[in-house]
Amino acid sequence: MNLSKEIFESEKPYLIAGPCSVESRDQVTQIAIEIAQKSEIRLLRGGIWKPRTRPDSFEGVGAVGLPWLIEAGELAKLPTCTEIANANHAEQALKAGVDVLWIGARTSVNPFAVQEIADALNGVSVPVMVKNPINPDLELWIGAFERLEKAGLKDLTGIHRGFSFYNHPKYRNVPNWEIPIAFRERMPHVPLICDPSHISGRRDLLMEVSQKAMDLNFEGLMIETHPNPDEAWSDAKQQVTADGLEKIINNLILRETSVGEDAEKNLEDIRQKIGVLDDRIFDLLSERMQISEAAGELKRNHNITILQQEHWARVKNSRLSRSVKYQLTPLFIRQTMDAIHQESIRRQTKVMNPKKD
Repeated sequence: MNLSKEIFESEKPYLIAGPCSVESRDQVTQIAIEIAQKSEIRLLRGGIWKPRTRPDSFEGVGAVGLPWLIEAGELAKLPTCTEIANANHAEQALKAGVDVLWIGARTSVNPFAVQEIADALNGVSVPVMVKNPINPDLELWIGAFERLEKAGLKDLTGIHRGFSFYNHPKYRNVPNWEIPIAFRERMPHVPLICDPSHISGRRDLLMEVSQKAMDLNFEGLMIETHPNPDEAWSDAKQQVTADGLEKIINNLILRETSVGEDAEKNLEDIRQKIGVLDDRIFDLLSERMQISEAAGELKRNHNITILQQEHWARVKNSRLSRSVKYQLTPLFIRQTMDAIHQESIRRQTKVMNPKKD
């Protein structure tokens, strides 16, 4: 099986589904057969080992569940995949006959753990999927792929599952879509799957997140499914039934990547207008930073600190209060203001503390 090639060449979306945790032979067999009958599922997932935050949480049935997962896959005529967190997991999963391995977010955040797995898989031909680390660190995510590639593993796939954020009002793990977009730019040879279950943390958001992933041209989706989601032993709120999964898939709007001749002409006209505006924006930013350097010279001459906290707060709040007028979100305004402010500080620092020959 060449998973990455299969994902790139298959009709979108490439679908991976199954329970968060394998709980029993009956449970995983039931959901495997149900999803195989109702949707174009290509790969059956099932958690055998579950790294949990708290020590008394359910941490998976362990290796005893591997034969259940394999048997369910055979009955449903689906290849199987499971999460591994160390070399021992990898060896046991491969010995049992699991077709695809994935490295979870709590493991990909640790280079030592990833290297241990890479060493254990050196010389083994097996597809490996890598979830993004729990923290929004693109280099750490890419580093995990590089370690696996150096061990001779070429059949690799990325899984975007969002990033940890304390007490976010909407998401369990914030998507930070700019990171998988940057990942795509850096590693275009690696297909990208979205895991809306872990991003949303709740089943009512699965459709929204899945559609966003399709609009951003992800190759596929990994969605957790369970015969009785409310009774699941782990992550009950984010799992759906086979019927719920089918509803999501049937309601997805799949966009075209190719552009027709008429649309291409109109789109090119719009892009040219955007380009002109972007040039103006950067010209203005350049002029603005020259003024910032003048402010730095004045502060240096009068021995004034660079950061004037009260002034910065007034400017920031003034811009934020006009978000409706600008027709921009407060988050975008804040992020833009922060980026401009940091560049201004950098310029003023250079003026106030010039390097000595």
